[in-house]
Amino acid sequence: MSSLTSIVGGIYDQLDAGDVPVMELPLRSKKNIEFDTQHSVWTYGDLRTTRTSKTVQGAQMMLRTIYTADFINEMIREGKSSTLREMYYISEGWEHAKFNSQDESNLLAEDLEIVSRCMREDFKLRPEESGAHVYGNVDVSTMTKKGMKKFNCMDDVAETGFAVPYNVERENFEIGGTDAKFVMAIETGGMFARLIENGFPERHGAILVHLSGQPARSTRRLIKRLNEEKGLPVTVFTDGDPWSFRIFASVAYGAIKTAHISEYLATPTAQFIGITASDILNYKLPTDKLSDKDIGALTAELSDPRFSNDEFWVNEIQAMKEMKEKSEQQALAKYGLDFVTDSYLPEKLGDMGVL
Repeated sequence: MSSLTSIVGGIYDQLDAGDVPVMELPLRSKKNIEFDTQHSVWTYGDLRTTRTSKTVQGAQMMLRTIYTADFINEMIREGKSSTLREMYYISEGWEHAKFNSQDESNLLAEDLEIVSRCMREDFKLRPEESGAHVYGNVDVSTMTKKGMKKFNCMDDVAETGFAVPYNVERENFEIGGTDAKFVMAIETGGMFARLIENGFPERHGAILVHLSGQPARSTRRLIKRLNEEKGLPVTVFTDGDPWSFRIFASVAYGAIKTAHISEYLATPTAQFIGITASDILNYKLPTDKLSDKDIGALTAELSDPRFSNDEFWVNEIQAMKEMKEKSEQQALAKYGLDFVTDSYLPEKLGDMGVL
């Protein structure tokens, strides 16, 4: 609350001095991403952008900033929380400060994180349901209305796993004992279910985390905590396409839109175990043609520092562009429902030194 109040106070101080209020923020683009050697993640560099009230649009954004900060402080005082979607609709009552779209309100919440050095979870702002789940032999304790409650993510849950809450910081979420050997983050629900049905976690000591597409922040934070606090290697199992490569990058190196908190969310030692161009050739997997949008995404990744500095990724991305084909995790079912758990994953995990 103090951080947000000081931001608003800075705007009022500029007004009192007769100045047009401005806010300075890091430039949030690919060209301002640089490697943080201390945390081994990609984060924002020194390039800055200035938001000014000299235009009507700029003045409106400054007004929204003040309303949003006030709304967050009110929630904290009253012990309530809001989804990002609810905040967008609440702004309908803010007259000139209301948002035109939820993208605008989401970006402003991220701006406030950057300038306040707090996290969205501190603001009591939560996303809609992410759909992420965990399955494996690990005890967790999570805050409920009756206090902290303990669960085992294998024995105390259905086959869909334990639903990851939006806030997995230590004051709300404790990670207890585990005999697991590694974590496997999985892109699709179908593959997550396949591995559980085939008994993969029990046989190989895996904690499975369903990413549910592009992973939510709480999912990435949980993966990082399992890696750091329990010393568990992390692998990421995705489809073989440019969008899935970016899912891996967000887990391992951080996402561009959350680069200001990469040290909290990214797991730099995570290893990619998903479908590659080499897999498509070596396993003769069924494929789909790359679309023009897919090819454009691959081209962009070759200039993305999260990929362009790694020989493995440069080779695989170029190979996929040349073959103009992509493939899904489920394509491994060409060899039967057990192939992925009996052959593909054990072989790859063995090569990586995880098994």
